[in-house]
Amino acid sequence: MGAEGQGTDPGAMDYRSAGVDLERAERAKEGIRELVESTRDQWTLSGLGSFGGLYQLPDGVSEPVLVSSADGVGTKLKLAFLTGVHDTVGRDLVNHCVNDILVQGARPLFFLDYLATGELEEGVVEGVVRGIALACRENGCALLGGETAQMPDFYAPGEYDLAGFVVGIVPREQILDGSRVREGDLLVGLTSSGLHTNGYTLARRILLDRAGLGVGDQIPGTREPVGPALLRVHRSYLPALRDEIGGSAVRAMAHITGGGIPGNLPRVLPDGLGAVVDRESWRVPDLFEALARLGSVDREEMFRVFNMGVGMILVVDPAELEGLLVRLGDRGEAPWVMGEVVAGSGVSFR
Repeated sequence: MGAEGQGTDPGAMDYRSAGVDLERAERAKEGIRELVESTRDQWTLSGLGSFGGLYQLPDGVSEPVLVSSADGVGTKLKLAFLTGVHDTVGRDLVNHCVNDILVQGARPLFFLDYLATGELEEGVVEGVVRGIALACRENGCALLGGETAQMPDFYAPGEYDLAGFVVGIVPREQILDGSRVREGDLLVGLTSSGLHTNGYTLARRILLDRAGLGVGDQIPGTREPVGPALLRVHRSYLPALRDEIGGSAVRAMAHITGGGIPGNLPRVLPDGLGAVVDRESWRVPDLFEALARLGSVDREEMFRVFNMGVGMILVVDPAELEGLLVRLGDRGEAPWVMGEVVAGSGVSFR
């Protein structure tokens, strides 16, 4: 065939016709460049576009130990799809991961994200990354890199999945591993901001399917519509607890995520010790009460699935309780004593 016949086949295919738009992906990358750059610190050695992110270990950390964690946002993403609000799930992702290493005494150094989508929609990636970058700045860590994958045969139009990876640092002598916990230690609760990132499959079934509510409808028994209530950002506890790391008051911490208090508190208690939690020591927020009522969900199941208003539990030396409560109050927290460590295993409620 002569040269004049090349490239004229009307059935010729390319990546774009198969569903992957490389030009749109490149525009999305340029749209987030400034967001990524805004999280850089003095230890960040690489920029957007590198094959790998480079980060120098900070000076002045005695026997530094790296702590890492990976997580996602789960079916909370379904609320982002329904409402068109995409920046809050980015903040959820970072804060959840930061809390998971905080309980071991670590502060975050850098974060990486992975976003996989079907057809790449203009503005969606930028919205998600905007939330990630904001949370990275709030938590004092660099957004070191990430990946955006277009997989049109794998994800439905308008949907995506999101995962995050954090790396932090802690001096070896300050690692919180539960070994300092003693019988008689007190449990101090810090409030959650809502469902955080767990229990959304059940919550959606109750509110959207059984109760027939739309994302703009008010949840009976509360003052909030479905969308804003369920998209409330999973809070980071680093600002409240940063100055307690390395101190003697807090002996362990439990991030209350999937599995609720019964599934997470025992993870930081040594063998031979359990916990007794007083369920009357705090008022369960209206959102959780509404879910229980509208879904006819048993109380034990509610505590197993949801955080029930408790996002973080501190195991505290009783001799240092009063000072800790004052310091936390000065940082805007409303902590309360919610139980104690006892001989045995697991969590019991009274």
